[in-house]
Amino acid sequence: MDAIDRKILTELQLDGRLTVTELAGRVQLSVSPCHRRLRDLERDGAIRGYRAVVDPAAVGLHFEALVFATLRWEDRATVAAFEESVAAVPHVIQAQRLFGDPDYLLRVATTDLAAYQQLYDQQLATLPGVQRLTSTLVMKHVVDDRPLPE
Repeated sequence: MDAIDRKILTELQLDGRLTVTELAGRVQLSVSPCHRRLRDLERDGAIRGYRAVVDPAAVGLHFEALVFATLRWEDRATVAAFEESVAAVPHVIQAQRLFGDPDYLLRVATTDLAAYQQLYDQQLATLPGVQRLTSTLVMKHVVDDRPLPE
C-alpha cells in the first residue's frame, strides 16, 4: 500500500459516496488507474464495505452506555457463548474483547434510561458467563467516527 492508496482510503472515509471520477480528482489520478486501485483495495480487504453513518438521536436512540463485562471463567466455551449472545443483542452497537480486566467493552444505544434498564435486566445481566457488569453513561461524543490516520 502506497501513499496514493492511503489517500484513496482517507477520501472514502470522509465521503463514501464519491464517484470514481470525483475520487480520482481528489487523489490526482486519472479515472482508470483510480478505479483499478479502488477495486484492488476492495479485493484485498482494506475496504470492508460501504454504509451510511446514521445519527442515533435521529432514529430515537438518545441514550448510550459503555458496559464493562467481566466473565466468571474464560474457557473457550464460555467466551464463545458470551460472544454469540452479545452479537444477538441489537442494541449492542459495538463489542470489543479486551486484555486484562474487564474482559469486554460493550457500547449500547437505547431510547432512554428506562429502556436501558430493561435491556440490562433482561438481556445483558443474563449473558452467559457474566460475573460482573459495570456501566458508564456517555455524556458527550468528543471524537466519533474519525477516519483512520494515514
